[in-house]
Amino acid sequence: MAEKNLTAVLYKANDLRLEEWPIPEPKENEVLLRMGCVSICGSDVHYLTKGHIGNFIVKEPMIIGHEASGVVEKLGPGVKNLKRGDRVAIEPGVPCRTCNFCKEGRYNLCQSIFFCATPPDHGNLSRFYVHAADFCHKLPDHVSLEEGALLEPFSVGVHACRRAGVCLGSNVLVLGAGPVGLLTLLAAKAMGASKVIITDIVAHRLELAKKCGADYTLVIPKGATVEQVAERVRELLETEPHMTIDCCGVDFTAKLGLQVTRPGGVHCVVGMGADQVTLPMVNATFREVDIRNCFRYCNDYPLALELVASGKANVKPLITHNFTLEQTPQAFETAISGSGNPIKIVIHCNKQG
Repeated sequence: MAEKNLTAVLYKANDLRLEEWPIPEPKENEVLLRMGCVSICGSDVHYLTKGHIGNFIVKEPMIIGHEASGVVEKLGPGVKNLKRGDRVAIEPGVPCRTCNFCKEGRYNLCQSIFFCATPPDHGNLSRFYVHAADFCHKLPDHVSLEEGALLEPFSVGVHACRRAGVCLGSNVLVLGAGPVGLLTLLAAKAMGASKVIITDIVAHRLELAKKCGADYTLVIPKGATVEQVAERVRELLETEPHMTIDCCGVDFTAKLGLQVTRPGGVHCVVGMGADQVTLPMVNATFREVDIRNCFRYCNDYPLALELVASGKANVKPLITHNFTLEQTPQAFETAISGSGNPIKIVIHCNKQG
């Protein structure tokens, strides 16, 4: 193959380089993908600016990017579920398939999982990339490669709603209107929630939330107390939410969620904003509010794709900025600076992307 494989490689904090890497060869049950779109995640920005997330440290050069889609270029031996030319969404976490967690159907907890752009595993912000065929989800003709890339963060929202138990008639409080919060809002409405209220400290994000179907939006004023915000949530909903999905993960939202969720309800934590938070456990215990954690996703890509393909969830309004692969440094500069109020920034790796 005469083409070159332009690749975005993170060497250490604040050292992201565009380099030509060899085009990889697919092994058994793998496919070579001509990459379409890769959207920037907050974790990508954190690795770039800090060089680590918790115990995951960039010690060796790492290809960045994990919210992605592409087109099948070549089949490795044994691949039967795809053919050349298929357009796919790439589920970035490939588990071992043999441990107890995998066998129990909770492969997101697999301790040997390969996950794109999580040290030491390479990501896929490049012209060409090889991935396990069974973790490539074929896109219908009417679903774009941009939407395919956004299936990754949307699957987080779908998983959160499933963990929280969102169903027909649910009243849901979403804390935080960043990308994951907005996608959780979309998932909740598509899965039958009756009313969804979403909060944030940034007004322009809540304007987009209205376009995404939020029934109520609430800007949290500077200096507001948990009690004041909780009372305002009750006033808007005219009841207490069945479940709260916390996409921030800080002290304030943890306390708010546990205080305002109805007795017997669920407080589901998605956002990882602080290593430790203080919880009002006695209050939550008296009212039997369940606390559930949410990590990535598991068996959620098919539902996420169905919601997008059916038109029940429109993720396209979240795409606010587009760049080419050659413009990757500018794309990350925009993500870091917040210039132009970005929500989802999409990098197009090839012309057809």
